[in-house]
Formats: sequence, C-alpha cells, structure tokens
Amino acid sequence: MVQKKTERFLREGIAVVLLLLIGFSASAAAAEDVAEAVAEATAIRDEMQTNINIVWTCVAAFLVFFMQAGFAMVEAGFTRAKNAVNILMKNLMDFSIGSLAFFLVGFGLMFGATNGLFGTTLFGLSGVEPGSDWNWTFLIFQTVFAATAATIVSGAMAERTKFIGYLSYSVVITLFIYPVFGSWAWGGLLDGGGWLENLGFLDFAGSTVVHSVGGWLALAGAVVLGPRIGKYGKDGRPKAILGHNLPLAALGVFILWFGWFGFNPGSTTTGDGSIGYIAVTTNLSAAAGAIAAMITSWVIGKKPDASMSLNGALAGLVSITAPCDGVTPVGSILIGTIGGILVVLSVLFIDRALKVDDPVGAVSVHGVCGLWGTLACGLFNMESGLFYGGGLRQLGVQALGGTAAFVWAFGLGLLMFWLISKTVGLRVSAEEEMKGLDIGEHGMEAYSGFQIFSTM
Repeated sequence: MVQKKTERFLREGIAVVLLLLIGFSASAAAAEDVAEAVAEATAIRDEMQTNINIVWTCVAAFLVFFMQAGFAMVEAGFTRAKNAVNILMKNLMDFSIGSLAFFLVGFGLMFGATNGLFGTTLFGLSGVEPGSDWNWTFLIFQTVFAATAATIVSGAMAERTKFIGYLSYSVVITLFIYPVFGSWAWGGLLDGGGWLENLGFLDFAGSTVVHSVGGWLALAGAVVLGPRIGKYGKDGRPKAILGHNLPLAALGVFILWFGWFGFNPGSTTTGDGSIGYIAVTTNLSAAAGAIAAMITSWVIGKKPDASMSLNGALAGLVSITAPCDGVTPVGSILIGTIGGILVVLSVLFIDRALKVDDPVGAVSVHGVCGLWGTLACGLFNMESGLFYGGGLRQLGVQALGGTAAFVWAFGLGLLMFWLISKTVGLRVSAEEEMKGLDIGEHGMEAYSGFQIFSTM
C-alpha cells in the first residue's frame, strides 16, 4: 500500500515537474519572442528617426542654399544698376567655388579626426567615414554654411572689386579660413573637436562661426580696397550713393528671412519638437530687429528709413543665430531689439567715423551683430547665462570666442587681401569703376537699353 502511494506520488510529482518545465520553456520562448520584437521595433524606430533627421536636415540645407538668392538680391538692390551683373556672378561663383573647395579640403579640415590649424585631413571625406548616409547629409548642410560665410564678404566690397580677385579670396575663405575657425567651435559635431567647444563656447547656428567670420573678413576687404570713387568729399564727409532698386533689396531680405528658418531650426539636425521653438525665437528676434532699427533711424534721421529697417530684420536674425535654442521668447525679442539698434549705430559709425565704405552694411549686420549674438548667449541662456544665475563664466567664454574670431578672420583677411592686391589685383581701374563692372568685367549690362552712365 505504501509502495503504491509512493509510486503514485512520484508519478504525479514527475508530471508536475514536467508541466513546470514545459511552462518555463514556453515562458522563456515567449520572453525571447518579446525581446526580439522589442529589439526589432527599436531598430525600426531608430531607422525612422534617422531618416526623419536626414530629410529635415536636407530641407534645411536647401533653404539655406536659397539664401544665396537673397544675398544676391539685397546686394544688387542696395548698389547701382551698372554693377548688377557683377554682383550676380559673384554670388553664383562663390557658392560654386565654395562647394568644391569645401568638399575637397574644408570639410575634412573642419570636421575630420585630424582637423584644425595643423590638420592633415584633406581631399574629400578623407579622415571622415563616408559610408554613412548621415555624413553625406551633414556635408551638404555644412557646405551651404561655408558658402554663406564667403558671400557675406561680397557686399562690403561691392562696386570696385576685380572679379579675379573675388574668385581668389572665395577659394581661400572656404578652403582654409572658415574651416579652421569652424573646427575650433564646431569640430565635435562629427569626428573632430575644438578648443573653443571644449571650453563650453555656445554658438548654436553660427552668429560667430558663420556671420562674424564673414563680417570681419568683409571689414578687412573694405579697408584694403578703400572707398568707392565719390563716396567721401574733400572734407572727408560721406556722401550717400543710393542703391538702384529698393524693392529688389526688400525681396532679398524676405528671402533671407525665409531661409533663416532652415539656418537656425535646421541646425538641430534632428526632426523633433525643438524645431518649432527655435523657429519662434528666430522670427521674434527678426521682427523686433526690424522695428527697433526703424525707430532708431526715425529718431536719428527724422524719417523711418527703409534700408535701415530691412537691415534691422537681418540684424535680428544674425543676433539670434547663436542663442536661438537656449533663450526664452522674451529673451529673443530683447536680443533682436538690441541688434536692430546696434546695426543703425554701427552703420553710421563705420561710415562716418571709421570712413570704411560698406555699400550694404555687411560689416554691421554680420560682424557687429554676430558678435552681439555671441555675447547674448552669455547673458540670456537659460542654463548658464548671467541673467539666469549662471555667473560670468559663460559670458567670458563667449567674449573669448568672439575675440578669437575677430583676430583670426580680420588678421588673416588683411594679409589675404593685401597679397591678392599685389598679385592678381583686387581693385578695378578708376575708368572701369566709373563705367560699371558689368561692362568692364563681364561685357554686358543688367538692364540693356535702359541704363544711362554717369560719373557716379
């Protein structure tokens, strides 16, 4: 009897164990299936996010490319009709030359593992892994930024620069000057790393890297070139040389404003909710800059000046480019307002006190307001700004970065433009300047049959 009970107990026990083992096996298999499903879903999600990032960054790059048209229209509108073809050619060629120079040398110098002043990363994507779809996307996005830095220079040097001289400095800027400074501040965005970003320097979309570098190079070029014929009288007082088409300049400003929604929100390089926020801060700053410049010009000149107001919008955009991701909407309005005031005062100071002839106000818009936007990070940034309890450290780092940009770009710019003037030549002859660069440099007119030439 006991034996039968024991055998029954063993049989039932074995059955229970077998059932448990089967259950555990099924659970383990189910767990493995769940884990595989989660891993697959995660991979799909990551791939979708990567593709969204690529699409958004490409769209942003295309918007920034369209800004070339904006720069061309602004510069052409603010200058005389006899130089319009020359301006269009310069904007076409600085992007074309810049694209090749940046691809062959500049991109690797800026973002390669051996980037920097003594970097050895040259020729295409050497030193940067080219197999990733993202790297190609990042290349085109950074290319349009490099071309923007180069095209800023043309405005300050308009109406008296030799075309061959312009082509020469466009190569040097996109091949060396811009990439080296860019590596200091942005190299870590890919495979490199720079001393400024290691210090905590903030420049989200390029107030310094793109705009100040371009602005200080423009200042150097205008200084070496000298003013246009007739700009300053014998008493040294400046004379207004009016642009031929203000509607064209206004169209250019609106194109640039539109393109800036790629410039700033696109610098997230990520398709997420931050895009909308950055678009708002960008827009508010531009609007505030336009209004502030209008009021400032109204107070000073007794009339609301259209050209100053247009430049005020650009000043607001340049000013918010560095801090756009880390300031409040109210902060962006204050930044744009100060930028709009600064651009008017700066244009007048550079024109009257420094006696530097800048036909479109490029130095003031991009150099001065780019520096202001960089410093604004140290004041208004919600995490490290002085006004938010961050102390003076961030402001000090920003000031260091802004100073480094000035020394690098203005210093090398003076040397570069001087060398160009002594070799291929930088300035056209007085006769060619009088007749206009369209005929002298390109053998054609922008408005055939409608142009009347004069000594101005």
